[in-house]
Amino acid sequence: MPNTASAARRARQSVRRHQRNKSVKSRLKTLEKNYLAAVAAGNKEAADLALRRVSSALDRAAKVGVIPKPRAQRKRSRLHQRLNALK
Repeated sequence: MPNTASAARRARQSVRRHQRNKSVKSRLKTLEKNYLAAVAAGNKEAADLALRRVSSALDRAAKVGVIPKPRAQRKRSRLHQRLNALK
């Protein structure tokens, strides 16, 4: 049990952040998996659409602080490289 009101508040915030971070990270993994499946199938249109979705999700996750900004940039770059190799 927290000893102070501020400690109790921080504990509540930590629980909320943990739930949000878990949800966002799971969504990122799902979107990335869908993109990689489209690339593996050789479907350029579906891969392009999936890339836009995963790029947007990465940017939003980095903006909120769920993942570091450099990690989002690195992942986006590597995903773009896969699409460019497909074309």
